[in-house]
Parts: sequence; C-alpha cells; structure tokens
Amino acid sequence: MAPRLSLLLALLLAGAISAQQQQFMEYMERRFVALEERISQWHDQSSRYSTELREFKSQVITMLENMEKEQDRLRTEVENTAVRVDRLEREVDYLETQNPVPSCVEVDEKLMENQVSTAKKRKNEKYDKLTDCSDTISQVKAMKILKKFGSSAGLWTKDPMGSSEKIYVFDGSRNDTVYVFPRMREFTLFSATRKAARIKLPYPWVGTGHLVYGGHLYYIRQQGTFQVIKFSLANKTIVDSSVFPAEEQVPVFGLSAFNYIDIAADEEGLWAIYATRENEKNICLAKLDPISLDIEQMWDTPCPRENAESAFVICGALYVVYNTRLPSRSRVQCVFDVSGAMTPEDAALVYFPKRYGSHSSMKYNPKERQIYAWDDGYQIIYRMEMKKKLEI
Repeated sequence: MAPRLSLLLALLLAGAISAQQQQFMEYMERRFVALEERISQWHDQSSRYSTELREFKSQVITMLENMEKEQDRLRTEVENTAVRVDRLEREVDYLETQNPVPSCVEVDEKLMENQVSTAKKRKNEKYDKLTDCSDTISQVKAMKILKKFGSSAGLWTKDPMGSSEKIYVFDGSRNDTVYVFPRMREFTLFSATRKAARIKLPYPWVGTGHLVYGGHLYYIRQQGTFQVIKFSLANKTIVDSSVFPAEEQVPVFGLSAFNYIDIAADEEGLWAIYATRENEKNICLAKLDPISLDIEQMWDTPCPRENAESAFVICGALYVVYNTRLPSRSRVQCVFDVSGAMTPEDAALVYFPKRYGSHSSMKYNPKERQIYAWDDGYQIIYRMEMKKKLEI
C-alpha cells in the first residue's frame, strides 16, 4: 500500500512541475513576443524620426541658401542705393553751386599783352614788405600723419584768414569737386566722402597749386592759357578771373609734371610760383593781388626746377623742396628772399622726415605756422620751428 501511495504522489508532483514549466514557458513566450513588438515599434519610430530629421536638415539647408541669396540681393540693393544717393547728392550739389551767370573768363589777347608788359616792367624790382615778419625755418619741429585719403596727388588746406576750422580737400590733379569737412576731427575720423560737403566748381582745376584764402578759393584753370579763378565760398560763384601773364609756361616742379602754377600764402599775402620756357631751368615767383588778381611784381629765382617737388613761401621768402626720382628724404635746398634780407647761403638746410613717396603739394598756413602736405595719398602736418633771419 505504501509503495503505491508514494508512486501516486510522485506522479502528481511530476504533473504539477510539468504544468508550472508549461505556464513559465508560455509566460516567457508572451514576454518575448511583447519585446519583439516593442523593438519593432522602436525600429519603425527610429526610422521615421531619421527620415524626418533628414527632411528637416534639407529644409534648413534650403532656408540658409535662400537667406544667403536674399542677403546678397539686399547687399546689392544697399550698394546700388548708396550709389544712387551719392549721385543724387552730387546732382544736388551741382544745382546748388551752379552759377546762373558765370563770369566771363574768355581770354582777351590785348588784356593778356598788357598784363605781361606791366609785369615785365616790374620784374626783379626791390620788394617793399607789408609786414615786419622776419622769421625763417630753423627745422621741422614735428610731423603728424593724419590719414590716407584719395589719390596719390592732391592737396588739403585750411583758410588762414578768420576763425573757420573747415578742411578743404582737392583730390587728384584734375577734378571739379572740392570736399569740405567741418573740422579736423571729422576729416580724421570719417573714411567716406559722403560725410563731407561738396563744392562743384564751374570749371575743373588742373594741378595741385590751389589755395583757400579770405573766404575765397583760388584755383588754376587751363583753357589753352592758364587762368587764376577766384571763387567765392559764400556765394558759390566766380568773383573774378585772370589770365596768368607769363608766356610759354612749363611745369614749375621737375618731379610734379602736373603743376604749372602753385598759389601760396604767407604773412605778406598771396604769391604765384611758376616757370617759363624763357627761364626754363629755374623757378619764378610773382606777388599776387588777392583782390584784383593782378601781378604786382615778378622775380627770376636761382632755384632750379630739376628734382623740385614742391615749394612754399614764409615771410616773403620762397622755400623750394627737392627730392629724387626714386623718392627719398625731402629737403629744402634753395631759399630765395625777395627782400634781400637773407641770401640762399645763409638759409639752413632743412630736412623733412622720411615718408611714403614725394609731396604733390605743401601748403603753409601763416596763422598756425605749419604746413599741410599731401604725400602719395597721405595727409601730413609739419610743425615748423622758426628763427629770426638775423640769427641764421
């Protein structure tokens, strides 16, 4: 009886274990099926997200390309607008500065002959000074490079008369537009000419020998002969003009072929530096009446044209600046004093600091006792140290 009972219990126990195993296997199978479904869903979602990400990336790239194209289009429109604005400003300046009744500057042959004859009669006469100025250059005290602006040739200057702080800029050796900056600070800081006012001249200038003096602009015009034009800065009109009474003119400076007349100002007034074929090797000097533009006196100086690059006048003495064909250090090598108080041998040999090239213009300001120079597109100020002529 006992063995049968044991066998029955063993059979029952084995059945129970088999049933549990079957249930466990079924459970595991269901779990694996659920896991496979989740993996399949994750794979589908991952594939969908990857596709959406690629589509989004493609859309972003397309948008960036469109933005770059739009930026280029806007930049082009802004540049075109700036050009149109600049053109409009020029047209407005032209209309504002147009002289409705231009002064007659046609060459009168008889008038020219009379001017030449009168000037020759007073040639090399003794000069009676208008002031007691007796200073001469001792040395260049300081040099200040302000900026680089415009062409390699040009000039910049201030009006030595009155209290105006305006800066006048003549860009190039042939042009008809003068740029005007309200003060030195604006000229130094502003890099664009759009910040400057413009004066459209009735006739273009030639060379870099022009000048602003006493509220007027004196500039050189070439129409067969050379003419000095006196232009009012207040009324924007031509006040007077005169044919320069010198025959067969040649470039006054050997290293500046574009300059035939250089108008200069000093304590005595206005001067004209020039050269003629008659005295081709040397530079000539004339005293100019700022009101009538008449030539008061003329001198043949001993200063040679060869290798001269510029010149200026201080207290009635002409200082000629020389250089070399390959620009080196500029120096004052010839001085001509119209009063005879100082001989060329008595003058100090003045050197300018080495710079970029050669001077296309040097404008002495008698009020500030400094020179505004244009050196290969760089605008420079030279502060001069003076001595009395008798001390030299």
